[in-house]
Amino acid sequence: MDSILFIIAAVAAIGCGLNLVLQKHPISSALSLIGVMSSLALLYLLLGAEFIAMAQMIVYGGAVMVLFIFVIMLLNAGAEKRSDKSLFAQIAGFPLLAVLVVLLAFLIRETPFPSKISQVQFGSWVPGGSAEAIGMQLFSKFLYPFEVVSVLILIAILGAVVLARKEID
Repeated sequence: MDSILFIIAAVAAIGCGLNLVLQKHPISSALSLIGVMSSLALLYLLLGAEFIAMAQMIVYGGAVMVLFIFVIMLLNAGAEKRSDKSLFAQIAGFPLLAVLVVLLAFLIRETPFPSKISQVQFGSWVPGGSAEAIGMQLFSKFLYPFEVVSVLILIAILGAVVLARKEID
C-alpha cells in the first residue's frame, strides 16, 4: 500500500511540477505549485515525518501560496508573452537536457542500492521528528539562523509595505 501511495504522490509531484513550468498564466502556475507542495507533504507523511508534513501543508500549501496568489492578483499579471531573444537557449537547450538525462540515468544505474528493502513504518525513519524535538533543536542549536530569517522576513514585509504604499499628494 505504501508503494502505491508513493508512486501516486511521486507522479503527482512530477506532473504538477511540469505543469508549473509549462503554464503561461501565473495563477495556473501557483495552483500547480500547491499540487507539488501537497504531494511533497504526502511523501513526508509516508516517511513518518508527520509534523513536517503538516507544517508543509500549513505553511507552504496554505500561507505562502495565498501570499503568492495575492501578489499575482495585486500586480495584475497576465499571461506570459513568448520572447525569442535567447539564441543560446534555443540552440543548446535540448542537447544539454539530453546530457542531463544521460548523466542522471548513469548515476542511478551505478548507485548501489540495498538488497533488502524494508517496509516504511510511521515515525520510524525520522529520528527526532516530533514537534517537541524540532522545537528543541530550533530554539537551541538553530536559534541564531532562526532569528536571522525572522529579521529578513521583517525587512521583506517592510519593503512590500513601502512598495505598495501609494503616494499621498
